[in-house]
Amino acid sequence: MNLTRSFVLSACLLVALPGLAFAQAKPAAPAAAAPAAEAEGYTPDHIAAARQVVLTSGIANTFNLFYPQLADQAVNTLSRTRPEIRNDLIAVLKQLEPEFTDRKEEVIKATANAFAGAMSAKDLKETAAFFASDAGKAYVAMQPKVINQMVVAIDAWNRQLSTDLMVRIREEMKKKGIQL
Repeated sequence: MNLTRSFVLSACLLVALPGLAFAQAKPAAPAAAAPAAEAEGYTPDHIAAARQVVLTSGIANTFNLFYPQLADQAVNTLSRTRPEIRNDLIAVLKQLEPEFTDRKEEVIKATANAFAGAMSAKDLKETAAFFASDAGKAYVAMQPKVINQMVVAIDAWNRQLSTDLMVRIREEMKKKGIQL
């Protein structure tokens, strides 16, 4: 199920981003060296519209998943060789949680800058209006359910794909006289 965890964030974005497709996006500008540099040249209104899309589309909610996953990984990794520190480690991670979850604003700003670089202020305002509508709110509300279903489906599909690939590799290698 560890592989599935890596799909969760992708799945969250896959569900959130199609809702943005109804707005006509301008061609993407070349990537800047740093997210902060991308904000240059955009009006505060443009950035505010982009931020509104990030917040109302459900994308910002996906950032809430990062700390719990990192904390779980830290507990599993560090307590594997030092099981006696597990409880202390969990307590420290709970203590550190506000410090790191407060940093979500950093990625919200970077994502808003990316949207500002990909869409006009007008399109962003229309997109934000969609997400503020009843249909947009319903779209965002259903995301967790759909994401959970997607993760299960993606995990099963990935396992089957891996099995099928290994079968075909063995078949093709056998034709070359190589036994795996």
